[in-house]
Amino acid sequence: MKFTLGIEEEYQVIDPQTRELVSHDQRIVEEAAKVLNDQVKAEMHQAVVEVGTNICQDMTDARREITHLRKSISAIANTLGFKIGAAGTHPFSKWETQLLTPNPRYDQIINELQDTARSNLIFGLHVHVGIADKPMALHLVNSMRYFLPHLYALSTNSPFWEGRNTGFKSYRSKIFDKFPRTGIPGIFDNYAQYQNYVDLLVKTNCIDNPKKIWWDIRIHPTYPTIEIRICDVPLTIDETLSIAALIQALVAKLHKLRTQNLNFMIYHRALINENKWRGARYGIDGKMIDFGKECEVDTKDLIYELLDFVDDVVDELGSRKEIEYVKQMLKNGTGADRQLAVYKDTNDLKKVVDYITEQTVSGID
Repeated sequence: MKFTLGIEEEYQVIDPQTRELVSHDQRIVEEAAKVLNDQVKAEMHQAVVEVGTNICQDMTDARREITHLRKSISAIANTLGFKIGAAGTHPFSKWETQLLTPNPRYDQIINELQDTARSNLIFGLHVHVGIADKPMALHLVNSMRYFLPHLYALSTNSPFWEGRNTGFKSYRSKIFDKFPRTGIPGIFDNYAQYQNYVDLLVKTNCIDNPKKIWWDIRIHPTYPTIEIRICDVPLTIDETLSIAALIQALVAKLHKLRTQNLNFMIYHRALINENKWRGARYGIDGKMIDFGKECEVDTKDLIYELLDFVDDVVDELGSRKEIEYVKQMLKNGTGADRQLAVYKDTNDLKKVVDYITEQTVSGID
């Protein structure tokens, strides 16, 4: 089976002089659309640009696409007098001063969610893995839930919020937690049960469409994919690709177990949330719970175990290079670790922004 990939990244639009987030009045999107067509789009806040790859057959495709997208958006932004940055939050810009994008869909969300939506000035990585079989997709979602905190810890890249060191390696999820229908989803016994849940929400005017279910992992309501939404947008291309490769390998491995009539243990959302909290707070430097052993284990050790778990599907997927880079990420530290190191050395959040913008375009040549 071919586990195709789609990768979406959300970028910050930054004023090179002030290093603040700034409205680009959709000029970047308008110019980029001339060459990228529907691979670029506006977001609720005018300081955000979202990009998405075409369907990627393998990691070679994905690398070419992400490199092209970052390079194209960066070049267009530079021409218009902006820079772009890839981090889960901006180190010091205030959400209260940011302009919103006029759009009926966004207007509706803001009308319903109020300051929860206005303050949602965050930047994520969404990875899609192709699975057309909905019952199989649901089974894989149930199993994948356990691994979400591991992936999240590896992606942590938002330690600052409105000029403060939050003490979290990823504060982005704390901001997004204010939205309804977010976080780790519960377990659904079968696809009919899941569909009944969605239908009930629509029927009772909780949502008008399934896209307003914003869980950390979901069966995509439109595409034949599983979408993993928990990760901060990483600083570098290599980090994005390694996390995407690990997600793809996990889906392939769990699918392989299922077709062999084997299952990974299914854990309750309340337990997985304990590990998600630890991932947000400590990133890869803390401990998580190994529920099988019922004890704490270093998060890095659990990620190494995860690499061993997926190893038998990696070569078939052609992602050995990207999977191996995860070990480099564990040595170098996450984006959050590196942002914090810059701040410790300089005590200057503008220098942190400079580091973010430099890292965002490193490797595009």
